[in-house]
Amino acid sequence: MGSDRHVERRTVLRAAGATAAALGLAATTGCGGGGGSGSGTVTIRYSWWGAEERAKRINRTIALFEKKYPKIKVKTDFQTYQSFWEKFQTQAAGGNPPDVFQNAVTFLRKYDKRGVLLDLKSQAQAGNLSLDQFRAGVTKVGEVDGKQLGVPVGSNTMSLVVDKKVFEKAGVQPQPGWTWDEYFKALKTIHDRTKIPGDTGYFTIMYLYDLYLRQNGRAFFTEDGLGFDQADLTEWWTDGYNRVKAGFVTDPKVVQQDLPKSPLSAGHGASEFTWDNFTVRYSAEGDSSYGLAPIPTTDGKHTGQYLASLMLSASARTSHPEEVARFIDFMVHDPEVGTIMGYDRGILASTAQYEAFEPADEVNKEIAQYEEDTAEAGVLGTITPHPSGADTVEAAFLRIGGDLGQGRTRVADAVKQFFTESEAAFQA
Repeated sequence: MGSDRHVERRTVLRAAGATAAALGLAATTGCGGGGGSGSGTVTIRYSWWGAEERAKRINRTIALFEKKYPKIKVKTDFQTYQSFWEKFQTQAAGGNPPDVFQNAVTFLRKYDKRGVLLDLKSQAQAGNLSLDQFRAGVTKVGEVDGKQLGVPVGSNTMSLVVDKKVFEKAGVQPQPGWTWDEYFKALKTIHDRTKIPGDTGYFTIMYLYDLYLRQNGRAFFTEDGLGFDQADLTEWWTDGYNRVKAGFVTDPKVVQQDLPKSPLSAGHGASEFTWDNFTVRYSAEGDSSYGLAPIPTTDGKHTGQYLASLMLSASARTSHPEEVARFIDFMVHDPEVGTIMGYDRGILASTAQYEAFEPADEVNKEIAQYEEDTAEAGVLGTITPHPSGADTVEAAFLRIGGDLGQGRTRVADAVKQFFTESEAAFQA
């Protein structure tokens, strides 16, 4: 969810926690929220994060929109994940955010609290935006406190990506409903038989720990804080650190050396937890065969999984809410837009776009099948809306967990530091 690539997200989150406070003080003297002309044409500003390929696809969809709505012009801006949020925070602090922008659940409460986000329900009620005809449960991702703060463009869920050749060599076959004990036993078996660590660093991934907590009746976040205590995290991080020392989990120093590659595609780990739509990266980077495996469970049934999503949000300060709503509606429902975007931002969210796009390559076919199978298994729950400050907390979890894995800090000190930083983030 969040970033386009697992490694990019690992990299930028380390910086995010350190820069958040400074960015909050920034201001800008931008050009204002959209513009107009004497001809009746209005201009809206649209920003997103991503690579050049995403920009090419989005620019093609904008050309379609402007052809259908010749009185609405779209001014675009895209950045890498880190640069996007640095710039956005500056724009928001100065009262000049884009009219419409790519968003994620981590940031909804944060910017709603600051009065930045437009509740799109009013535009849906006015008939400018349809919140119907989406895949089951997807639109809930953009709902917070009764408000529709974002409309999903694609969905994904946490998954386990495996190096098929290494798993086969080790004689390990993941099965639906396998337990954490079975998974951890598999990591040892893989290491003993292939000399390759079985996992690349599960214990630093906030969203995976969230699934583990959900399997046990809790969640990483409540509406206003953390849903677990220091004893819980102490156990999770102690077990993870011990597996690094035993060689069953990739040394975080090796993970750093492999950047920008993933240690999985670099051959320094046999499995990696990540969002299912990120799977395409491994085939592009690595020389092995990669596939999706079931999430381990506590009770042999419940995975704790839910649908996450990239979404489009609108500025509460926009001068053109109707035009912005029509733009969002077009981008999430138009079938041709779906065929252009494909699974670039996750499995297409609206039914019209999902049905319009037929993946041609095996990787994307497997991603689509994985989400279908997960939905049919009946294990998907509802995502917990993240509290304001969640982005800083996520950055701290990754950074401190990485320091722990490298032996830079003790478990007790790491846990204390994380809870201290989290409390500060929630109060900011």
